Amino acid sequence: MALTQTISDSDIGQLMAEVGCRARTAAGELARATSGEKNQALAATAKAIEASAQALLEANTRDMEAAQKQSLDSALLDRLELNTARITAMAEGLRQIAELPDPVGEITDLHYRPSGIQVGKMRVPLGVIGIIYESRPNVTADAAGLCLKAGNVAILRGGSEAYHSNQMIADCVHQGLAAAGLCADAVQVIATTDRAAVGALITMNDSVDVIIPRGGKGLIERVSRDATVPVIKHLHGICHVYIDDGADTQKAIAIALNAKTQRYGTCNTMETLLVAASEAGSVLARLEKLYQAEGVELRGCERTQKHLPKVKLATQEDWDTEYLAPILSIKIVDHIDEAIAHISQHGSGHTDTIVTTDLNRANRFLREVDSSSVMVNASTRFADGFEYGLGAEIGISTDRLHVRGPVGLEGLTNQKYIVLGDGHIRQ
Repeated sequence: MALTQTISDSDIGQLMAEVGCRARTAAGELARATSGEKNQALAATAKAIEASAQALLEANTRDMEAAQKQSLDSALLDRLELNTARITAMAEGLRQIAELPDPVGEITDLHYRPSGIQVGKMRVPLGVIGIIYESRPNVTADAAGLCLKAGNVAILRGGSEAYHSNQMIADCVHQGLAAAGLCADAVQVIATTDRAAVGALITMNDSVDVIIPRGGKGLIERVSRDATVPVIKHLHGICHVYIDDGADTQKAIAIALNAKTQRYGTCNTMETLLVAASEAGSVLARLEKLYQAEGVELRGCERTQKHLPKVKLATQEDWDTEYLAPILSIKIVDHIDEAIAHISQHGSGHTDTIVTTDLNRANRFLREVDSSSVMVNASTRFADGFEYGLGAEIGISTDRLHVRGPVGLEGLTNQKYIVLGDGHIRQ
């Protein structure tokens, strides 16, 4: 379907109704697909992506040039850009998904009841999943692959800034589906940039079972507010690293540097560094030089300024800001209690790390910090489906129901009760 910049509300409604109808039909067909067929489609898609690498780069160049003319910020441009390494990673992610055990149909907890029946649980797909995302074209491949392996039909609505990249990747996905003899409607990419399509998608209760938004705070707030379909989401990523009393200095510096500078425009990048007062003298000056070399702007509390006089004074707003940029706020705290209290007040429930040599304080941090990923002596940048061995992820959930943390295959399924009998009747 050709790109349509303008389309009437009635046409949008008709377009989305047709998409939903095809998706619901495809869900029934996909339910009959074998693990082998799904894996074949994933492998063929990976092969098609690699074979189309040059065309993907050219399509992405068109998107990047348009985005630069629109003066999109550096974080969005970073997410939008494709290069050879990222294209290779997309294909590798699909192959890893293919190698993972198929969760669909898995039976667990099967046990006999006094009546003689057996009761257990079977893992089943969620159904039709609508995914709304911005910038990152690799989400098209990740989302399609994960939904397919978990037996779900995907309706994908990428951002207009990545239109050409997304359409090229979608073509590769459809080549993979065709190679395995699976229905092309198992993955549909909405071919309009009209934002009314989002409004329609998030209210299609008859044909869509779950919505997953991936993007900026504005997008996720809108989806959360207006959706009538259940939503799996995280609003933003204000991640912390806390350097504890007596922490290994070399490890602390390496983790604090990596968590901020390995990549700026991601939700698992550290935005606030908390440092125990006893460690401030040994780590802050060294970190300042390293951050300066990377071009990171530092903003610190008054106690931080005593150690680093050139640092800009942090405001209350800084503690609640996801910069997605080379900016870092620093706060000195007296002890772990103050660090946990700060994270509780200002964190987003995404990912937080303690650097410590004390097992008791490590365990306290793990228990008391209420985030979807809590780490000990590791960079927040590890909060990722690929790094967790999920093959890829469809997003990070900070919700408390159904799934929390990186959403991989299991997070895209649910369980239903099954009962096995042999003519049993209830007395």
